[in-house]
Amino acid sequence: MTTRSSCTSILIGKKASADGSVIIGRNEDSKASWPKQMVVRPARTETTTFVSKETGVTIPLPGDALSYTATPEWTDQYGLFEEDGINSAGVAMSATESAYANARVLGFDSFTDQGTNEEAMVTITLPYAHTAREGVQRLGDLIAQYGTGEANGILFADHDEAWYMEVVTGHRWAAQRIPDDSFAVVANQLSIQEVDFDSTDFMASADLRDFAAANHLWQAGQPFNLRHIFGTNDQSDRVYNYPRVWYGHRMLAPVASQGETPESSTMPFIVRAEQPLQVESAMDFLSSHYQGTPFDPAARLPHGVDGHRYRPIALAKTQESHVLQLRQDLPAEIANIHWLAMGVPAESQYVPFFAGTTTTPANYQAGALPASMDSAYWQYKLAGVLVDAHFNHFQAKLTGVQGAVHAQHVALIAKTDAQAAGKSAAELAALATTATAEAARLSDASWAKLTMDLLASSTDFSPLNFNTDPNL
Repeated sequence: MTTRSSCTSILIGKKASADGSVIIGRNEDSKASWPKQMVVRPARTETTTFVSKETGVTIPLPGDALSYTATPEWTDQYGLFEEDGINSAGVAMSATESAYANARVLGFDSFTDQGTNEEAMVTITLPYAHTAREGVQRLGDLIAQYGTGEANGILFADHDEAWYMEVVTGHRWAAQRIPDDSFAVVANQLSIQEVDFDSTDFMASADLRDFAAANHLWQAGQPFNLRHIFGTNDQSDRVYNYPRVWYGHRMLAPVASQGETPESSTMPFIVRAEQPLQVESAMDFLSSHYQGTPFDPAARLPHGVDGHRYRPIALAKTQESHVLQLRQDLPAEIANIHWLAMGVPAESQYVPFFAGTTTTPANYQAGALPASMDSAYWQYKLAGVLVDAHFNHFQAKLTGVQGAVHAQHVALIAKTDAQAAGKSAAELAALATTATAEAARLSDASWAKLTMDLLASSTDFSPLNFNTDPNL
């Protein structure tokens, strides 16, 4: 089985967010029925060796690994696919946003079957990064040394910066810092535009310019547009990728996005925020499916209107959605929040996991095939399937619960922040663990009630129903 995440991502700089947080987030899209788990990987002092089950690549790992949160697959048969997390140094990483490089560039530096792919990237990078830049550099060095079999985008953040890194050929990459007052949305394409090699806001393979010049992909003196040189611009982009970027701009920068269309191929990678963005802005974007447009596959549309014309952002194949929020001026144990929605975010709940937690609730560590109700993944998927059957009928109930639970989570975070003052590192870890468990409990209780309500309400929608006489 080849697993690639056909995802959607968002990055928000600290001056673009309402509270000074640096925020990155992504929908992990692969299979509609493929469980995920949420775990905490402990710190490690011994050296070890990573061996990829997907490609067989063997990579020695140093003995100074930091602890980190992660969302691995339910089985490691095909690899770990840890995908996203925040480490104890306050560095967040999400990998990957799958993309495509054009055939010409791959003719000069092809992908390799024995390299480091999405499956391995969080595992071999996040435990060793003390800043976002350091994470970019470490992964870039590993790509240059071992190669890769995929074009990918990788998100990094710390308390100061958000970075977007793109792997553009088998051994080459570039990365751009998101300006503090701006945001970016990405949808399965190479997105970075003009690279300024003299600016500290960019990083790249040491020979990227020379490689492009030697193979007549770029001429000195011309802008080095990474998207144009290495990426694609074809009909599949117009159906699959550009519409999601268009909708993100429409949601988050309605003035700047005027004139853009779902199939625009010249939309900017970086967009300046027009108003302060909340963490909920990232959640709303990742949960969206073209609401308010003729392209919403869940809407009641007029006859002849194709709601499935474009690939939506939240869709049935979303395994989990995460928003990694790095807040300012708080102890690290509670400042950093790994918001996680199991399954389809439009039909699930973002639950805050404080990155300083020492463990996760048991139902987040469970989840396998066949389905079992001891798993948070399957609990939320069940509610989503019940909603799917009568999507518009159940929307009010669904959004009511999502809003009420989120308000409880916001209050819990504020309470936890207040309790953190004056506590030692050990006490803060205990506080983060207790608060994380309470956040999951609040959501579990409300969604268990919602699921039973959906079940009871659904019984009268059977095709075997009939307008019967209640007295007979």
